[in-house]
Amino acid sequence: MMTRRLLRAVSLALAFSVPTVALAFVVRVGLSTVAHADESAISWATDVTRERPALRGALLVGQELLQARWLNVGFGILCVLVWRAAGLGRRAVWASGTVLVAWGAANLAKVAVERVRPVVHDAVTQAPGYSFPSGHTANATAVATVAVILVWPLLGRRGRSMAVAAAVVLVTVTGADRVLLGVHYPSDVAGGVLLASALVAGSAIGFLSEPPGAHAVAHPAPGSQ
Repeated sequence: MMTRRLLRAVSLALAFSVPTVALAFVVRVGLSTVAHADESAISWATDVTRERPALRGALLVGQELLQARWLNVGFGILCVLVWRAAGLGRRAVWASGTVLVAWGAANLAKVAVERVRPVVHDAVTQAPGYSFPSGHTANATAVATVAVILVWPLLGRRGRSMAVAAAVVLVTVTGADRVLLGVHYPSDVAGGVLLASALVAGSAIGFLSEPPGAHAVAHPAPGSQ
């Protein structure tokens, strides 16, 4: 049963990742339309940040707080609390595993695409490594979406609405931070959201939903009674 769920999750995640692969190809070959839009966005965003020292300071703090090591530690604590307080052990294990896989996949994708980070005159800040997809954004998307799925059974209607809103805010703020600091193109941020969403969706459907026929009632063969 576990093998079937794993295979189903992997198959779905690969299918859902087609838009991410298409975007990775576009940025890898340097399609002029996308490249021009990315460069224009970075130029505008970094100008905005340079003109506002308070914003720059807030963005740099956000860059640190939104790193995977801090988000994932906080998420791990949430998993433990859900496990101990609500008894959702299997769901908590699924959640922590899915976030770690998404984080690892984003790092592997960076190495595969090898996109150079934006080159900005009078840069606001510097960041190491490759650019596509945004690791911060991919990890934040995975944490946000998996957290909502994790606590969904424990929440009422208002709580669910608040959880979804908080998830949207986290992903939006993370993506904006990366672009305004000039360390990622908008397409890098989009790639991070698409990749993490695909992996989480495939994992959730593959592991948490029951496969067709799982609860089918076996009918006795004719003449068996």
